[in-house]
Amino acid sequence: MLRHLAIKDFAVVRAAELEFGDGMTVISGETGAGKSLLVDALGFLSGLRADSGVVRHGAERAELSAEFHPAPDSPAQAWLTENELDDEGQCQLRRVIRADGGSRAWINGRSVTLTQLSELAARLVEIHGQHEHQALLARASQLDLLDAFARNHAPLAAVRAAAQHWGALLREREQLSGQGDVSDRINYLEHQLGELQREDLAPAALDNLVASHRRQAHATSLIQACDTALAQLADDDGPSLARQLQQTRADLARQVEHEPRLRDVDTLLEGAGIQLEEALALLGQVRDDLDAEPAQFDELERRLARIHDLARKHRVPLDGLQEQHDRIAAELESLRGAGERLLKLNDGIDAARAQWRTAAAALTRSRQRAAKALGETTTALIAELGMGGGRFEVALEPQDGERPDPSGAERVEFLVSANAGQPPRPLRKVASGGELARISLAIEVAALGLDAVPTMVFDEVDTGIGGAVAEIVGQKLRALGAQRQVLCVTHLPQVAAQGHAHYRVSKAPVDGMTQSAVEKLSAKQREEELARMLGGVEVSKEAHAAAKRLLANAL
Repeated sequence: MLRHLAIKDFAVVRAAELEFGDGMTVISGETGAGKSLLVDALGFLSGLRADSGVVRHGAERAELSAEFHPAPDSPAQAWLTENELDDEGQCQLRRVIRADGGSRAWINGRSVTLTQLSELAARLVEIHGQHEHQALLARASQLDLLDAFARNHAPLAAVRAAAQHWGALLREREQLSGQGDVSDRINYLEHQLGELQREDLAPAALDNLVASHRRQAHATSLIQACDTALAQLADDDGPSLARQLQQTRADLARQVEHEPRLRDVDTLLEGAGIQLEEALALLGQVRDDLDAEPAQFDELERRLARIHDLARKHRVPLDGLQEQHDRIAAELESLRGAGERLLKLNDGIDAARAQWRTAAAALTRSRQRAAKALGETTTALIAELGMGGGRFEVALEPQDGERPDPSGAERVEFLVSANAGQPPRPLRKVASGGELARISLAIEVAALGLDAVPTMVFDEVDTGIGGAVAEIVGQKLRALGAQRQVLCVTHLPQVAAQGHAHYRVSKAPVDGMTQSAVEKLSAKQREEELARMLGGVEVSKEAHAAAKRLLANAL
């Protein structure tokens, strides 16, 4: 919902700030005062392209900003979150248009493109009036509004899910079919897999192979080192470490009675002797395992060479060969089952198509009922709005249904006949801006604001009407304001009186230059403004009395 709009150096507006609340806010003023500039400002904040002509004469740039308060579960808040532009529930749009024609845009203080600005604004505000930029002219928006009117959330979700499933199967089949004849690929992979399967590529097996090869490669030096160590530690014929340790303990034992602490020394030497014995046992085991066998070394050399060749061939390290083996095996299994998978895919695609058509048919029936009801209701409303004899229709145009369309099996076109006897034409081709604005109002009232956009702006929807029809237009806008926030630029007192809040735009020369000013009216000022709108230049007592009646009847 729009809460604040600030304008600076925009056209003939030097500076203006407006606060908005719930319900219906009207904006009035004399012809040429710049009432529609507020709508234009919202349009540029919605991403419309601008040129230097919108910058006030003598200023360097025009600055526009609007603050919205989107609901936590609204599409606008979801868009902000998805695009990482959310700011604790705040939503501020800002745009600067320079006198040289350039412009920049920001959302919550972060620079964005006009496309991003437009995407967010489309979820915040909808402008109806004598402008080409209107959401209801887009066929996609028309379809969304019809689905909202029909409350088609559940059937539309079913169609989208069925289309997604169907599309995924089609893409998988296209990918498999695009591979063509895979027999050569299968033969190639089988050969590669056979080479890898002839070797034990488990990481533990490779580590053991490398260790065995290293041990055999140094077998002679290892045997010599072990023999030397055994002789030094436990040679029975020489001064070995074991014999020296035993002799030392015996010498100290004879002196224990003179120095008791030598018992502690003996205990430590005894422990050293035990460890020495364990070391000798392990050293002997290592020596027994060592045997310089050239034939075994050659076999280890050949095995290690083959595995290194495989690693170079597949461009992976040794420890990556097992993973490469698993990848090739998985691809081979996939290719071998491609033919069978294609047959299953064809059956699955047929089933998915049937599922989509069933869901789309249910959606079509709901849309047909809603199209009739919306057409009848809107036709009645446009008659009330001064277009007697006019007719509104919602045409459903079937699609071929041979592709997974998430929006259903038809397109929508809003058709309008403004006068009796004329054939209906697409709403987007209706020439009269005033008629287009009133038709848009009738559609929105008929749909009771069911589309997700929280703020609706109507610019001069009362063009070309007056009297009782003007009062009806005002009543309809006020009724719509109970569902959505409504901003209405008007020149008719019957419409202005229906507003919950009222702004007046006026113009006056300042320092030789015409400038517009915006003022929020009090209750007394509203009466004065309505009297002016009723009475023209000379505001009579009768005009004041009529203004009071209009305000009283609107409450």
